[in-house]
Amino acid sequence: MNAMEKTFIRMSGLGGQGAVTAAHILGSAANKDGLESTVNPFFGAEKRLAPAESYVRISSEKVYEKGEVLYPNIIMIFHPHVITMGKCYTMPFFDGLQEGGSILINADAPLVSDEDLRHLADLKAKVYYVPATDIATKVAGSELSTNIAMLGGLYAMRKLTSMEALKESMVERFGGGKFVASGTTAALDDAVTGKFAKVSQMIEKNMELIAAAGAALTEFPLPGTKGGE
Repeated sequence: MNAMEKTFIRMSGLGGQGAVTAAHILGSAANKDGLESTVNPFFGAEKRLAPAESYVRISSEKVYEKGEVLYPNIIMIFHPHVITMGKCYTMPFFDGLQEGGSILINADAPLVSDEDLRHLADLKAKVYYVPATDIATKVAGSELSTNIAMLGGLYAMRKLTSMEALKESMVERFGGGKFVASGTTAALDDAVTGKFAKVSQMIEKNMELIAAAGAALTEFPLPGTKGGE
């Protein structure tokens, strides 16, 4: 990250997908790389498939802002229903995206309407797809690892932290030194770690998952851009 650079991230998903955990891992990794960060989750009903958002701010200088990220540089969409069924707290899903910002969508096929694509083209935005849930199921054996696959897509899209810091952050998160936003988040952590005999095995699988998701990242050409219509 360049000097004085700030990155604002909005993660939009559904309950049970681990957006809160992903935000914590990313923010912690930034700190381990000597950067400043704040992490804030937001969710209504604490239940699976209810809308959930997390906000991450990363900067090379002190971060004082907290709470909702209104004008993100990066938007991460953890579930297609955020777009196709409006299951989110921010409408449209790209509301507030800064000019030149990026969107990462968990899907294996384009979901964004032509009208929204035109708006995004006007913003000079970039849209990326990664089949995070499919990859999580194949590599880690569970859709509960969708959040780690999304972090893999983000790392390939924009290296906000080092890979070493991401790994250290996951060890800390799943190895017992947990930041717990809610009982539901803690239960999800336990469900993920419970699938492995040792935390080290899970971390190894997560690193494999991050690499696989990064390799599967695809940029979708917007109207008026090279490769677009």
